Amino acid sequence: RGSSTVVMGASFRSTAQIEALAGCDRLTISPDLLEKLDADFGELPRKLVAGAAEAVNVAAIDEAKFDADMAADPMATEKLATGIEAFAKDLQTLRQRIADELGG
Repeated sequence: RGSSTVVMGASFRSTAQIEALAGCDRLTISPDLLEKLDADFGELPRKLVAGAAEAVNVAAIDEAKFDADMAADPMATEKLATGIEAFAKDLQTLRQRIADELGG
């Protein structure tokens, strides 16, 4: 849609959720799920194609609208906070794992 924003999927609970986004440029995946994906040698067809989204008519949203929508939806606010916390925890686990692998 011409936006410079990068959307990064996160907080996955299963490999099926990750596989459903095959074709997405950026995902954050926990070390546990990375191991499961690494052990799977089956077919992984592309599910997402960048151009397909251009055909969908979606109303524009600005920061004020986004903030109002978030304030009106406690579940969205909670899930966003939970996702950020899980991302930070997974990042720390990944950093430790890399340090361990590098002998440090």
